Amino acid sequence: MNKPNVIIIFADDLGYGDLGCYGSTANATPRMDQMAQEGMRFTDFYATSPVCSPSRAALMTGCYPKRLGLDSGYEYGVLLPGDPIGLDPKTFSLPRMFSNAGYATKMIGKWHIGDQPEFLPIRHGFDSYFGLPYSNDMLPDHPDNKRFHFPPLPLMEDEDVIETDPNQASLTDRYTAEALRFVEQNARDKIPFFLYLAHMYVHLPIHTPMKYRSSSCNGAYGAAVAHMDQSTGCIFDDLEKLGIDDETLVIFTSDNGSNGRDGGSNAPLRGTKGTTWEGGMREPCIMRWPAHVPAGTVCSEITTTMDLLPTLATLVGGDVSETTVLDGHDISKLMLGKDNVRSPYEAVYYYGVGDHTLHAVRSENWKLHLLRNELYNLSVDIAEQHNVFAEHGDVVTRLSALADGCRQELGDAHTQSAGTGCKPVGRVDNPRALTTLDQMDPVIRAMYDLDDIKRED
Repeated sequence: MNKPNVIIIFADDLGYGDLGCYGSTANATPRMDQMAQEGMRFTDFYATSPVCSPSRAALMTGCYPKRLGLDSGYEYGVLLPGDPIGLDPKTFSLPRMFSNAGYATKMIGKWHIGDQPEFLPIRHGFDSYFGLPYSNDMLPDHPDNKRFHFPPLPLMEDEDVIETDPNQASLTDRYTAEALRFVEQNARDKIPFFLYLAHMYVHLPIHTPMKYRSSSCNGAYGAAVAHMDQSTGCIFDDLEKLGIDDETLVIFTSDNGSNGRDGGSNAPLRGTKGTTWEGGMREPCIMRWPAHVPAGTVCSEITTTMDLLPTLATLVGGDVSETTVLDGHDISKLMLGKDNVRSPYEAVYYYGVGDHTLHAVRSENWKLHLLRNELYNLSVDIAEQHNVFAEHGDVVTRLSALADGCRQELGDAHTQSAGTGCKPVGRVDNPRALTTLDQMDPVIRAMYDLDDIKRED
């Protein structure tokens, strides 16, 4: 098996029920539905946080965010512009693994694991970067900017700000064009490549080209999903044109669930972004690699974003010996459709937002909400509606013991457990925002003026 090129397409706030292949009838996603028909669709794939900064830290490192000190931002649930903390550049990462294995590496889009120079993508193994260093709403006209004091939104190339407050309606097309240039250059040079494309969609505020808005049956949200689907299709068309389709593994997933408003859906799951119900952390995930990942298949084993680093290291012959701990697992046999392979997880753990507290644990089909004394059998109650805590004391005891082990290793504020396996977070002295706000600047625009965009808490 030859080493594949690898593309990870990462959506922002996309819900479990927002793609046609996951049951949506509101959004047009023909190319991602086709991707599922030609690859493997995962039903029990998890992010490790219901918000973006911790989730992205886990994707890059294969570790629980709590282990990294990044289960929340500095003074908020996610990192804010100018925060003094971020992903420590000494921490082994997914792009570092690819770079060490001889791959060209590029990141496009939303980073959000630290905006100080020490934390930016090219300090973590990416050869180049083009995108927004944090969320697309962190700009002067945020509805709560009296509290946050956001500076102008920076569009970056490598470590330089090349534009402030870019036109967000055109940004996805710029991202796609940049992705195609990277793919085509490395295909011509016959260099294996790793591309991480982290969309701004469907995080608020949503700005899309009019052609998607005019054809959407689900407002701005449906237009953004359709635009992201079209971008994905452009990448697949380019791979086929270049003759490298069969040599390229493409993975599509999301950082956390939908906020449950503005057109997004986590159906049939309970809960939203920011919660540890399934709707906050169980994500759509599709993997496609012709002739390797079996077409039209479904995997219902527990898997997570943390698995991508060890799995991809196996597929490309990468060395992970630089890292002392990986919480993720090699799921290559699962994704390649090997017979009788089960999930490597004894349990997965759900930490809350900004409270450093373990909220829930899932083992096999059982999920225990620790602070609520609620137990759900997800095999028959995916929506977490029927609490069977009182009927299954043996299961509660077993999952509680697993939770105690996690608290000892990773910590838990609720039980005042420090965690023996936690690392210091990356930190800088005298942090500075990448841009400064000129209150007299006449081009400051109200990003939330669209009628169908509501305030996001």
